[in-house]
Amino acid sequence: MRSVLEVETPILSACGNTDPNIESFTTRFSGHRDAGSAERWLRTSPEFPLKRLLAEGIGDCYELGRVFRNGEAGQRHNPEFTMLEWYRVGWDHLTLMHEACDLVADLLVMMRRRPDRQKFSYRALFLHYLSIDPFAATEAELAAPLARFSIDPAGLLRDDWLDLLITHLIQPRFPADRITMVYDYPASQCALARIRPRDPPVAERFELYLGPYELANGYHELFDAAEQRSRFERDNARRRERGLREVPLDESLLAVLGRMPACAGVAMGIERLLMCLAQTDDIRDVLAFDFARA
Repeated sequence: MRSVLEVETPILSACGNTDPNIESFTTRFSGHRDAGSAERWLRTSPEFPLKRLLAEGIGDCYELGRVFRNGEAGQRHNPEFTMLEWYRVGWDHLTLMHEACDLVADLLVMMRRRPDRQKFSYRALFLHYLSIDPFAATEAELAAPLARFSIDPAGLLRDDWLDLLITHLIQPRFPADRITMVYDYPASQCALARIRPRDPPVAERFELYLGPYELANGYHELFDAAEQRSRFERDNARRRERGLREVPLDESLLAVLGRMPACAGVAMGIERLLMCLAQTDDIRDVLAFDFARA
């Protein structure tokens, strides 16, 4: 018994996700105007309202529910999917990383599979698989191993090359029955995580993989509202550069973020987890009706 409270938060919000790599669905409310903004955004995760509950003192909590991401449909993605997200008060990202790993391992044991576990810092991961220091290498050095792929370099930044190295050259080499934990990312990939000062600074963030599949992404959560506002604004600047629409900031979150307790949070994609448990490479095998047949 872990004493984590199940909660339910809105699927429609007055604000969206500013992340330039994630696109939201929107809809319009046709009722009376005093109900607030007519434009509503389908959530890409329950993160923002869960943090508002944490700021009100709810304590350890989780939500299992549907989330939506526009433009993501195919063999491994469905625009509508299920996410499990939970928060632990007083924990850091490393402690939560091991709890997330335990959850996946326990499910695999139920399937009569006994996974190995291995953890790498982000830097150690790149050194182990590619002999590249991701913090010190130039962009040209990061791009060089990807030369055999048809990648248009126009507009790609350092973090884009790092992501491509992971998806094209590192993830495919993860053993099928191994849970891989990766932690302490470049500060430029902080999203909503704290940054720990060191040489170089790192984002207190982790990702969890089973075989080559990314299952979960977690943070030692930032509760500095001014810093978070600055990050949201940088996201929107990046969106402008890409010709994407800017997204309104979640002022309700920013108003209470400073009251949020020290905590860590993680989000896990359930269909991706089911794919791993079923040992299939096609998300349609774990959906009653995929996007094309919905």
